Amino acid sequence: MIQEIENRRSIRKYKSDAVSKEILEHIIYSATLAPSAKNRQPWKFIVYQGKEKDRLVDVMRNGINSEKSTHKLMPEWAFAIPDAKNTVRIMQEAPCLIVVLNTNQQTPFASIEREQRIEEICDSLSIGASVENMILTATSYGLGTLWIANTCFAYNDLIDFIGTEHQLTGIVAVGFANEAPAKRPRKPFKDIIEYR
Repeated sequence: MIQEIENRRSIRKYKSDAVSKEILEHIIYSATLAPSAKNRQPWKFIVYQGKEKDRLVDVMRNGINSEKSTHKLMPEWAFAIPDAKNTVRIMQEAPCLIVVLNTNQQTPFASIEREQRIEEICDSLSIGASVENMILTATSYGLGTLWIANTCFAYNDLIDFIGTEHQLTGIVAVGFANEAPAKRPRKPFKDIIEYR
């Protein structure tokens, strides 16, 4: 498994080759094996391919364009909209998009009480572990992935299109890589570890 961790890259260019249903189900099965706080297993995965994937991408594109005009959802992140637009290009190119929902939570744009915030953090950590399992399993199959968080700019439009009240945590693009990025720099190990 350490080899998959070493080899994993965030892929932003994809070949058009489809990913088989068998492999996709193995990737998602690996997500369900992740640890979760209080064993709540707060995840649901929706696989988009073909025309439905194209419709999802259109919703994302339109939502970002709307946010660019109104700055209603993320006013302090207006600087990141060009990056979000590039994410739309990546989503269009990837043959498969997996929507990741937190079934225990709702919109991140609403205020919640302290106890609920702790539960939300725990659920988000659990989902992060499940997504990491997916990404590493995809890497073991020679696939590339990208964990997409720019959904925040089109959040309400995406939720309406998906037809859910669950919290949209993000989307994972999956496909055969059409690039081979170098390993990204990491902080020096001595700066991130402390023994007491």
